[in-house]
Amino acid sequence: MNVDSMSKINAICVYCGSNPGSDPAFIKTAQGFGKILAENGIRLVYGGGSIGLMGAVAGSVIEHGGAATGIIPEFLTEQERPRRRGQELIVTRDMHERKRTMFERADAFVALPGGLGTLEELVEQLTWAQLGRHKKPIVVANINGFWDPLLSLIAHMRALGLVPEPARGVDLLVADRIEDILPKLRKAARAVSEAEKEMAVPTERL
Repeated sequence: MNVDSMSKINAICVYCGSNPGSDPAFIKTAQGFGKILAENGIRLVYGGGSIGLMGAVAGSVIEHGGAATGIIPEFLTEQERPRRRGQELIVTRDMHERKRTMFERADAFVALPGGLGTLEELVEQLTWAQLGRHKKPIVVANINGFWDPLLSLIAHMRALGLVPEPARGVDLLVADRIEDILPKLRKAARAVSEAEKEMAVPTERL
């Protein structure tokens, strides 16, 4: 199989906060990664909001001529104020449909800083990967050590034999700089065949 066909990433799902956070580096990172996506012709798939880090990454993608797909459940449209201009907007019935649609639309996943929702979405993808339901690469953007507590917890679980080693489970990729995210994703994607990319979409609820 052609290596280029295996490594092609057309869309990346970005999980991130609907709040900006207290560290200015978070907004800067979201904007910088949005610019990288646009410049590389990669579609952004995200939670659809126009505020916080979600708004920052989407705004940057659109500002730099890129494409974005926002996916938001109907009950959050007032709270997170979905961006309705310059992007494709999908309004779902509930959170489960939202996450399923985000999974279907993306070739890889990136977790920027965020809150409980971001954590839940990231852990769900890690769980499905560990269970062999998909092989799409996953990167955490560990900006200013934001994800260090989670990474320490996963290492603790592995040390106690509760989480398999990457060779037998899921290899969670870590990028400390936004410039490293796309190269890490592309390298990981080279090991995934097109057939594996089309694995059955997880339909069960955790």
